[in-house]
Amino acid sequence: MRIVLVHPNYHSGGAEIAGSWPPAWAAYLAGSLKAAGFDDVHFVDAMTNHLDDLAVADRLRELAPDVVGCTAITPSIYAAERVLEIAREVCPDAVRVLGGIHATFMYRQVLSEAPWIDVIVRGEGEAIFSELIRAIDAGRWPADRSRILGLAYRDGDEIVATKAAPTVRDLDAIQPDWSLLEWSKYVYVPLGVRVAIPNMARGCPFTCSFCSQWKFWRDYRVRDPKKVVDEIETLVNEHGVGFFILADEEPTIHRKKFVAFCEELIARGLPDRVKWGINTRVTDILRDESLLPLYRRAGLVHVSLGTEAAAQLRLDRFNKETRIEDNRRAIELLRKADIFIEAQFIVGLENETRETLEETYRMAREWDPDLANWAMYTPWPFSSLFQELGEKVEVFDFSKYNFVTPIMKPAAMDRAELLDRVMHNYRRFYMRKALFHYPWRGTGFRRRYLLGCLKAFAKAGFQRTFYDLGRVNYWGPQSKKSVDFQFDESRQIIHPHADDWEAAADRAARARSARAGVKACGGGDEQLPGMEVPERRVGAEAAPPPGPVA
Repeated sequence: MRIVLVHPNYHSGGAEIAGSWPPAWAAYLAGSLKAAGFDDVHFVDAMTNHLDDLAVADRLRELAPDVVGCTAITPSIYAAERVLEIAREVCPDAVRVLGGIHATFMYRQVLSEAPWIDVIVRGEGEAIFSELIRAIDAGRWPADRSRILGLAYRDGDEIVATKAAPTVRDLDAIQPDWSLLEWSKYVYVPLGVRVAIPNMARGCPFTCSFCSQWKFWRDYRVRDPKKVVDEIETLVNEHGVGFFILADEEPTIHRKKFVAFCEELIARGLPDRVKWGINTRVTDILRDESLLPLYRRAGLVHVSLGTEAAAQLRLDRFNKETRIEDNRRAIELLRKADIFIEAQFIVGLENETRETLEETYRMAREWDPDLANWAMYTPWPFSSLFQELGEKVEVFDFSKYNFVTPIMKPAAMDRAELLDRVMHNYRRFYMRKALFHYPWRGTGFRRRYLLGCLKAFAKAGFQRTFYDLGRVNYWGPQSKKSVDFQFDESRQIIHPHADDWEAAADRAARARSARAGVKACGGGDEQLPGMEVPERRVGAEAAPPPGPVA
């Protein structure tokens, strides 16, 4: 059986300005498939190779697969749907499969607008996809599809979702097949070396209202640090990787295992051969003040901090559980440890003003991180904050849900002015860095890294790919009136259907409520027992419920 995995061709001018990122999902899925006995697995990276529809069609026609698998985050969903539409045209007998976070929660909408998709894998794909492939290989597809946990599909005019599958408990049992990727294509621009995105943990115990990752992974699990270092050593030795970013939402949560991970890297001499970066929370940096020198010796050179906002009110709204003064202190500690700091700000909510944007710039100047990023708030339709915003969300063209397009329209300005003020922050911040910081501060690796970051920004700015500026016709303040975000206004939303989807954080919140004496319906202490149903059916064209479903 031949299986072809396709990464859709989607670009937005966001994180990709720093490099071409290897689609780790394909390696993890391929590793699980090969462990299950399916060796004929191929990968088409349409994004990195900028393959248009004709090129994708040619590759699929050449490979003649039995199964075509594709994934999508929210902004790439239409590109992924198009890949599987092409598959229907050129290899009509192949089973067409879609996975990823967007399809997991928005399966009703996806199957309604793209009926050529045969089946959606909901949640972590390794075990579910392997079970699906076994059924197809044994001739049990589609007869046995209702027996496989974690699927959604059309059955005539109805959309069916089988019961949610359990999360993967033994992450160490997953052996990714990194040989599937064209490693010469994946380069981290600031250092000019090959880059990887391995996975140390899945999930997050925190419940930031703008985030959906904790909902998707459902519970928090950490791998054996030595197994992770084994994987990194393979990436370095066999694929020439010189930089990696841990894919985790927050790899420092489990301090004991993170310390063991760092110590194992040092014991094997890997920091001399590979450097790395992470995303993490301000609170973890404060907690680990005494450990930061160890992290630096282990090769950690770049920390992207979720500072998120320059006003305490917004931090509280985001459920960040941090204080403004904590942000400043964390940046000071990282600077002292000689670790590069990237401060992340979320902007563009409905209450954004010129004054609040100016405040984030002043904070960035005062805190003086090495890098700063102003990300447009993106209201994932399956996030808690999306539900809170309700009718204030007016744009449902998911291809623009990419952190660089203003989805929300602030009451005090239009979207073009919002973009212009954000670009104003970027121009001022990086002009100062280019003139007074990057060329003069530090020597050796520090100077080379900072100048490499400047090169990445300059390249993206010259090519007009940064923030998708060329595509939206933004050339500076003088072009505000001609900016066109090209929203597809015909797009409407069918709200997510996830009543079978409960994260560990949801259970913890319910337990806290119970301990606080919250009564069940009718004032009693017990709820009525639920009824087990193997699957749920929803009319394919049914109207959405009156409000978002979480």
